[in-house]
Amino acid sequence: MDNESQYSGYSYKSSHSRSSRKHRDRRDRHRSKSRDSSSRGDKSVTIQAPGEPLLDAESTRGDDRDDNWGETTTVVTGTSEHSVSNEDLTRASKELEDSSPLECRRFAGPVLSGILGLFALLTPLAFLLLPQLLWRDSLEPCGTPCEGLYVSLAFKLLVLLISSWALFLRPPRATLPRFFVFRCLLMALVFLFVASYWLFYGVRVLEPRERDYRGIVGYAVSLVDALLFIQYLALVLLEVRHLRPAFCLKVVRTTDGASRFYNVGHLSIQRAAVWVLDHYYTDFPVYNPALLNLPKSILSKKMSGFKVYSLGEENSTNNSTGQSRAMIAAAARRRDNSHNEYYYEEAEMDRRVRKRKARLVVAVEEAFTHIKRLQDDEAATSPKHPREVMDPREAAQAIFAPMARAMQKYLRTTRQQPYHSMESIIAHLQFCITHNMTPKAFLERYLTPGPTMQYQRENGRGRQWTLVSEEPVTSALRQGLVFSLRRLDFSLVVTVTPLPFLNLGEEFIDPKSHKFVMRLQSETSV
Repeated sequence: MDNESQYSGYSYKSSHSRSSRKHRDRRDRHRSKSRDSSSRGDKSVTIQAPGEPLLDAESTRGDDRDDNWGETTTVVTGTSEHSVSNEDLTRASKELEDSSPLECRRFAGPVLSGILGLFALLTPLAFLLLPQLLWRDSLEPCGTPCEGLYVSLAFKLLVLLISSWALFLRPPRATLPRFFVFRCLLMALVFLFVASYWLFYGVRVLEPRERDYRGIVGYAVSLVDALLFIQYLALVLLEVRHLRPAFCLKVVRTTDGASRFYNVGHLSIQRAAVWVLDHYYTDFPVYNPALLNLPKSILSKKMSGFKVYSLGEENSTNNSTGQSRAMIAAAARRRDNSHNEYYYEEAEMDRRVRKRKARLVVAVEEAFTHIKRLQDDEAATSPKHPREVMDPREAAQAIFAPMARAMQKYLRTTRQQPYHSMESIIAHLQFCITHNMTPKAFLERYLTPGPTMQYQRENGRGRQWTLVSEEPVTSALRQGLVFSLRRLDFSLVVTVTPLPFLNLGEEFIDPKSHKFVMRLQSETSV
């Protein structure tokens, strides 16, 4: 092993410039010696014992300091002059997501659908108004039959307008990578239908100036009926077809292995991805990368690696061979004991969490006893000074101080501090005080991990996801299909499995056949 690797783990204080120069000179001398030894052909093996630390005495005293020693200590290492924390990377990724421009295709589909729908709704009215404006004097009188058709046409247009608003003019909740096939098919069908009606109207009505106004009104009513049938078809394809479960989706988060199972109907891959994301934000616990790390003692322990070199001597002694085997066996036993260290670290962490939780519960219970809701009649007759009466915001700030330290230690122990700022805790406390909630209701957010939706920022844009699939995203779900939804820090892997076909038989049992006999023995007591 090169001696240079032993120096890469040291850390130097910025004030010790002389010692750093000495270390550099010593490192250069070791380099020159290693080159000389390698040039002479000598082979050497350097074994780093697992118990020897790679840090100096000053660095190993970090755990004995306060809890914020990692945030308040500045160390300049020999390998890099810049440091980036995990929080900085997470913050940078969030800024990149929030700074992404809003795509125009998010509103292109609804705007195009709205224009086409408005054109289809105004077409029957245009069929009725054009003869009245162009050749009103030459039209034959229609009378009562036309008035009945007017009423029928008006109600059908009203139903068509309301149903179109409820079905098509809803704000989109996601931007799909490809066009929705069924929606595009329906839009093309409506356009072709209205265009064919306009073509027939121009050839048969406008050009010869048709006098039979009753036939023109019936022609407009037939167009509205056709649009209603197209809307029924859209309702079946867009809303009803996928309601019957046909597939089971297994969703697994790649980082921590959290998984859920969902039953869906006949959907395309992109629509199934949107469906999965809708349920992900409400069903999956929030992703906390701080919980994925192993305990510090296991991570800081340097496991030794052995390399056995043959020096080319056939008559080597058995003593050296036995010593090397003993050293390797001892190192293997040390590696096998790492699971015990992990077990005790987990037990110690559970004990600390229970201890912090007990202190937090007691602190919150005591803090809530310091305030009392003042009723209207008590406020009118109370002799207290007006300054002693507080609004919910002031009351929350007043009782937050006694519980702040216990709350901070509990969140730090459970590694939830990135998700709960002081302002959010005070706002939640104000909400609980306003609605007469108990201390248990206030602590529910912090004692039990909530879904991902609970920790989303109110003014943040939607999350950016990437759909990764080997099949076209417009194709339907099938057996064995696997696709993933990728983000910067983790992915959701979705596996599709069809629901089994159930063969249900029938067996009839006569109610009179239920008869029993007492089995008596010599030891039976009745």
